[in-house]
This record gives sequence, structure tokens and C-alpha cells, in this order.
Amino acid sequence: MARRGDANDETPREGFRGPTVCRTVGITYRQLDYWARTGLVEPSIKSAEGSGSQRLYSFADVVHLKIIKNLLNAGISLQQTRKAIDYLRTELNQPLEDVTLLSDGTTIYAARSRDEVVDLLAQGQGVFGIAVGKVYEELQGQVAELRVGQERGTGDALAKARGG
Repeated sequence: MARRGDANDETPREGFRGPTVCRTVGITYRQLDYWARTGLVEPSIKSAEGSGSQRLYSFADVVHLKIIKNLLNAGISLQQTRKAIDYLRTELNQPLEDVTLLSDGTTIYAARSRDEVVDLLAQGQGVFGIAVGKVYEELQGQVAELRVGQERGTGDALAKARGG
């Protein structure tokens, strides 16, 4: 099932395994596993099929996971975060990189244009914002680093590129 904002021509369709996703997003494997089991972000390329099988996440999945991490770090409840991610997955009819998420600490608003951002701020609705486009670009750069390392056969290229 293809969704807007999913992997584009620059993103590998074979997907990203859990450990790579965790390092890229900055979460623990336990968090990733919990979020997959509870349906917050299920791997859209390949689900786990029993003990020892590998989940495979798309680039859009990784973007969603990074947004979740950012929202939770900003103090947004997991319940509100679930609503925001559900909206991004099912109701948003434009690329992820064109959205800015704003919050007043209780409610999350998706602004799809600069005018909507200004309107929300003028109404006093925004306390913080997440420019999804910036998250998207950052992750594209990390994926490019990972791909270069894989082509060279250097193992965990992302960790090495970051000095890890």
C-alpha cells in the first residue's frame, strides 16, 4: 500500500532493519518493538513473522518514528502523539516534508502552508513546532551516508559516519 510521503526514487525499497532504525532515530530497540506491537508505527515493508525474523521499515516509517521521538521529547503525551501520527498516515493528502506540526502542549496541529503556521501562531496556538521537512531532509542525509557505507562494504556505515 503506497502512501504519499513514502519512499521515493532516492530511498531503497528493501527497507531498514530495526537496529539501523533505532540508531538513526535515536530510540531503543525496546521502544521500537513496543511501538510496532501496539500499532503506533508498524513496519510497512515487512512485519516480524515470529522469533528471529526481521522487520523492515520504509523511509516514511523512519520519518514517522523521528517525529514521534521529537513529540515525546517535547512533552506531548503518547495518546496525542498517536493521533498526530494517525493523521499523518491516513488523512494527510500531501508529502510529509510540506507539513509543520505545532502544539500548544495539549493539542497537535498540522499546518500545511506557511499561512497556516502564521494563523495558528497568531491565535496563540503554538508553543513549539516540528518542521517535518527538516526531519525529512536530515533523515535523507543519514540514509545517503548509510548507503555510501554499504556500497563500500564498511558494515555499520551510519554509526561510523557519526563517529560511533
